[in-house]
Amino acid sequence: MQLAYGIWASKGIKNIDGFSVASRSFGPWVIFATLSASFIGGGFSLGNAEKVFTFGIANIVALWGFSLKEMLVAKFLSPKIINFPKAISVGDILETNYGKTGKLTAGIFGTMLCIGILSAQVLAIGYVFNLFLGVSQTTGALLGCTIIIIYSTVGGMLAVVKTDIIQFIVLAIGLPLTLIFGINACGGVDNIIANIPASRFNIPAEGHSWLAFFSLFCSFILGETLVPPYVQRLCIGKDTKAVQKGTMMAGIFSIPFFTVTGLIGLVALHLNPELDPNLAIPYVVNESVPVILKGIVIAGIISIAMSSADSFLNAASVSIVNDIIQPLRTNKLSDSRELLFAKIATAVCGILSVILALNFNSILGLLMYAYDFWSPIVLMPLLLTIIGKNIQTKSFVSGAVIGLIIMVVWNRILNQPYEINALPIAVFANGMTIYMVEKLSKMQTQQLSSEYNYS
Repeated sequence: MQLAYGIWASKGIKNIDGFSVASRSFGPWVIFATLSASFIGGGFSLGNAEKVFTFGIANIVALWGFSLKEMLVAKFLSPKIINFPKAISVGDILETNYGKTGKLTAGIFGTMLCIGILSAQVLAIGYVFNLFLGVSQTTGALLGCTIIIIYSTVGGMLAVVKTDIIQFIVLAIGLPLTLIFGINACGGVDNIIANIPASRFNIPAEGHSWLAFFSLFCSFILGETLVPPYVQRLCIGKDTKAVQKGTMMAGIFSIPFFTVTGLIGLVALHLNPELDPNLAIPYVVNESVPVILKGIVIAGIISIAMSSADSFLNAASVSIVNDIIQPLRTNKLSDSRELLFAKIATAVCGILSVILALNFNSILGLLMYAYDFWSPIVLMPLLLTIIGKNIQTKSFVSGAVIGLIIMVVWNRILNQPYEINALPIAVFANGMTIYMVEKLSKMQTQQLSSEYNYS
């Protein structure tokens, strides 16, 4: 069905604008469905169940940081996207403030982020296909990713949106059903509480400090804020009201959804404490859902794994062509060649994501790793641009360099002291660096002006 949609959606796509933001005519319900399907994905469903299975419900509460972020974006940022009517990517927005440097930076780090998050979804696809189809994890990842590559390459954003709507409907039904049948298979809520370690209900999780928990909560607020696929969703609405309403609904919906997927992890823990945590949701489906409904629920699980992957795959290809290739060229690509390059980039990014996925074993861990390539470098300058603050390019570059250095040193060299993730620290450092460089520049300008007037 997804392949058929891809072929059908490809009709009428003549340039990268159509490939990346379709017709910019979608209403709030479509934006709600496609945005929800984009962020739900394998990381915030299978990955959430994995972490709750291992550490407990603290991960659900930490994920609500993402929900809060989405509602804040809806309230304060989505109305301002109207100021960038021709934007199809983050690079287009940053270019208005930081020129080619901003666009290239968004393209490079946006591509890295998208491939990283796409890889998390491919890893989830491998697990799902392994359990339900009996193929190896590698074969499952290759099979699922091939399907996504084909319809995303052929149909672009329109195919992604159409399939997202179907995937959203199926998973919105399938996951709650899985939790209900899972609780029933365990003998009820009281039986689950009585037979799993009490530590799984601790906030923060056992062995973790409040400071570590707060840093994780903040990481989920900052990690996917205004990432390329979500910015694209802000650009496809027919008007500001549609974008704002659709984004707000998605943020609200994510709260109960994260709760459902996390609690399935506790059900899996009760049913089989020796289970591979990555298989928590598929296992509960196999063990508890009646045969007559299993097909629908399995379709929902597969939809989960694919729903986020297609969005990040499309965004990665747009970042490569629009934000990297185009700025580096002397002559602008023609519409037809630009579209061709975007489709080639889609296939290449899909292949790279499979390679990366096969080198990780934690879905949510891979997501957190991908976040390192975005927020400490791009988030703060992007926020400033959207709200209308004009910042110098040297401030942008200085902030990006400091943010990246702190991220690498704290997470990779110091190995996260006190279990505190570097992301909030690096984002703060980025913002402070921008502020200080701007302040110093203003002081120097005033000093020069005073010297000139004095002379």
